[in-house]
Amino acid sequence: MNIDLLNFIIVTLACFRLTRLFVFDKITEFLRAPFFDEIEEENEEGTKEVYYLPKQTPIKKFIGELLSCYWCTGVWVSAALVIGYLLLPAIFVPIILVFAVAGLAAIVESLIQLWL
Repeated sequence: MNIDLLNFIIVTLACFRLTRLFVFDKITEFLRAPFFDEIEEENEEGTKEVYYLPKQTPIKKFIGELLSCYWCTGVWVSAALVIGYLLLPAIFVPIILVFAVAGLAAIVESLIQLWL
C-alpha cells in the first residue's frame, strides 16, 4: 500500500465531510431517524429541548450508538473510503474528490464565519 501525502489529505478531507454528513447534517436525518427515539423536555427557562437517544433493540441501538458518535462513524467511513480507494479507484476516486472539495469548502466557510 502506497499513498502519497496529497492523496492522504484528499481522502482525509473526504472522510471529514462524509462523516459530518452522516452524523450531523439535516439532509441525512432520514437515515438516522429509524435508529433514534426523540425525547422532548422543557428546561428550567421553559424552552423545549430535543434529545435523541438510540433505540433499545440490539441492532438499532448499535447503529444509533454508532451514528451518535462522530469518532466511531469516522473510523468506519475512513475504512470504507480507504478500502474503496485501494480496491476500486475508478469508482471511489471521483467520489472521494467530490467529498474532499466539499470538506475543504466547509472548513473555509467556518473560518470565514469566525473572521466576520
